[in-house]
Amino acid sequence: MEPENGIFASDPLPLVLAAYLFMTVVMGALWAVQRKTRNAAIGDVGWCFGLILVVLWYATQASSSFERIALTVMLVTLYAGRLGLHILFDRVIGKQEDARYRRLREEWGESESAKMLAYFLLQALAVAAFSLPFLVLMWNPRPPSALVELIGLIIWGIAVSGEARADRQLAHFRADPRNRGRVCREGLWAYSRHPNYFFEWLHWCSYVVMTLGAPGWVFTWIGPIGMGFALLKLTGIPRTEAQALSSRGEEYKAYQATTNAFFPWFPRPRPDMATPS
Repeated sequence: MEPENGIFASDPLPLVLAAYLFMTVVMGALWAVQRKTRNAAIGDVGWCFGLILVVLWYATQASSSFERIALTVMLVTLYAGRLGLHILFDRVIGKQEDARYRRLREEWGESESAKMLAYFLLQALAVAAFSLPFLVLMWNPRPPSALVELIGLIIWGIAVSGEARADRQLAHFRADPRNRGRVCREGLWAYSRHPNYFFEWLHWCSYVVMTLGAPGWVFTWIGPIGMGFALLKLTGIPRTEAQALSSRGEEYKAYQATTNAFFPWFPRPRPDMATPS
């Protein structure tokens, strides 16, 4: 499949469809695994490493320059590999299932198995959709040294390192038995209740900048729009906050009153501590 003006001469849909079909098999297998382990976070690990495998396969189909292919493979491997390993060691190996998934199982009741399968298959669709920004990046006709791409790479570096730092700070906080049941306000968590989610979203914005004006550029918007919706309205903040309120109660309510949910900013004074006028 030869590229024309930096994008496929023919419809790239078959590539994405093949990626989706491959991921349905992978996610179906991981669903079977979680039925035995009772830890659905294995699906999140599968999403990360599935994304790497899909982009690696795209690379074998590309007629782009070596530099372009190498850059794309490096970005997806560093981003998804880091996140996948973090989830694997922080939430899967030797760990109890995340409280959010336990809550879902309770809500789904007798239909839990079927709905969990649907959730895992939705993860397969998400891999195919979120692979599109990497596909556009790989077939971008501009040299990787273009100014707009360098700006995008700076955003990428800030986002991925910021997410990694937020994850490390939270893991360090939770590792201290004295913090059991408490709210983390350390480091980046003093400026956002979900700095990891913010930097995850910012990471997807970087591909929009890197490929600005390139053929297929519109498809890169799937990243920030899709991830933003998932984090803000669907499976991210709403479920995380519901679980936090359930387990941390009044302390988390105070955290909500002083700290932005998503975009990092300086904390506000607590309403009950405001100086009267």
